Amino acid sequence: MSSTKDSTEDQVDTSEVGGLEELIPEPLMPLWQRIELIQQFRETHGDTYVTVLEALTAIVLAAGYVWWAYIYFIADNTVTI
Repeated sequence: MSSTKDSTEDQVDTSEVGGLEELIPEPLMPLWQRIELIQQFRETHGDTYVTVLEALTAIVLAAGYVWWAYIYFIADNTVTI
C-alpha cells in the first residue's frame, strides 16, 4: 500500500506551485513582500537572531532590576512627591 502512495506522490508536478502570491490582491503585494523578507531573514538568521534578542532582553531586565533596587534601597528618602 505504501508503494502505491509513494508512486502517486511522485506523479504530482510541484515545479509550478506558487506561494500565496497567487492569492494576494495587487494592492497588498508591497505588504506581502515585506512579510516574505521577514520570513527569509528568520530562516537565514533565526538562531542567532533569537540568541541576540534573549541577551538584549536579559540586559534590559537586569538593568531595570538594578534601577529598581537603587530607588528602593538608596534613593528612598531623597525624593518626595
